[in-house]
Amino acid sequence: MVYETRLYDVLGVAPTASPTDLRKAYRKLALIHHPDKVQGGPTAESDAKFKEIGEAYEILSDEKKRQIYDARGMDAAKGNGGPGDVDAQDIFSQFFGSGMFGNGGGRRQPSGPRRGRDMAHALKVSLEDLYKGKTSKLQVTKSVICSTCDDKGGKEGAVKQCSRCHGRGVETEIRQMGPMVQQIQHECRTCGGEGEEIDPRHKCKKCNGKKVVSERKQLEVNIDRGMKDGQKVVFQGEADQAPGIIPGDIVIVVQEKEHPRFKRRGDDLHYEAEVDLLTALAGGNIHIQHLDDRVLNVSILPGEVIRPNEIKVIEGQGMPSYRHHDPGNLFVKFSVRFPESNWTSEENIKKLEEILPAREPVPSIPKGFEEEEAVLSAIDSHHQRKMNGGEDDMDEDYEEAQQGPGVQCAQQ
Repeated sequence: MVYETRLYDVLGVAPTASPTDLRKAYRKLALIHHPDKVQGGPTAESDAKFKEIGEAYEILSDEKKRQIYDARGMDAAKGNGGPGDVDAQDIFSQFFGSGMFGNGGGRRQPSGPRRGRDMAHALKVSLEDLYKGKTSKLQVTKSVICSTCDDKGGKEGAVKQCSRCHGRGVETEIRQMGPMVQQIQHECRTCGGEGEEIDPRHKCKKCNGKKVVSERKQLEVNIDRGMKDGQKVVFQGEADQAPGIIPGDIVIVVQEKEHPRFKRRGDDLHYEAEVDLLTALAGGNIHIQHLDDRVLNVSILPGEVIRPNEIKVIEGQGMPSYRHHDPGNLFVKFSVRFPESNWTSEENIKKLEEILPAREPVPSIPKGFEEEEAVLSAIDSHHQRKMNGGEDDMDEDYEEAQQGPGVQCAQQ
């Protein structure tokens, strides 16, 4: 039996409620009755209700104050440094953090549960999968609330407010520097900034008092047709869990793999095809293996001359657009493979002269110029070095000859 039940009634719990039950009840009521959440703005009545909820939780969440209240009532609890000096906003801030409802009205505004960080993972995807679509499975490791202790870190009653920092997680240190006084805040050395202490004898064996454990989870990532490099797939609320925070998101970032045959530009594909000289001049067919199970049989019409580096387009054979799946285009850049030197006889060459368009006439020699015969030769390694900006071997030998023998040191 308890001396009175008014504070329990304020929180809507029974006198036998556990600390977890009290915490959950306060969280729910504080969010509902916070002055900034009241329709029409805060009133004297809403402020009084919010303060009453804060006073009830401040007493009942403190083990010593609760024992005094249960045994002798509200007056005795107040005499123990109770709600007479309590700011409901301070309790709310300690419980939720700061900044939840903005900074309007000049009040010190508390905040709701802090949101955790997002977790980003890169997923390398082939161009084939981006063309056809695919569901990929991805294993991730994340922190989850310990199911054994239900985020308490130990047995019921084992977790207590830190006696050093009084639940704030920080300590304030005063330093005298001559006539100046400096106030410094740092993480509590006893609780490590947690604001709580756990009796080592009663720590949860599964999480060792950390309240969270590691867990591997398999995600199914839907790669839709037409997705692009850098695009993101978001799994909301699937990031690390921790007591008092809202889990962030797991963000999967698509990374497009380089393809050996195609290059992608937006929704268009670019392909390089090589044809022989006969096909380039007289027509024929080429095959292009696409990104699915098809081979495109591309016809080059007779008389449709294909020039080196010429680009043609095959409409509707590019990438599908994201969501709508409207096809882009396939651009084909041609290179022409010429035959080797001396590939045929003089008789066949004469036939070509009859078939191909006539040679263009050589321009006449301008007046005052002399004509001299010149012969084309193949480029060798020496010419290649010169083309690449290297020194001429003969020039180097000539310069060394001009400089004469090297200077030698005289012997004493």
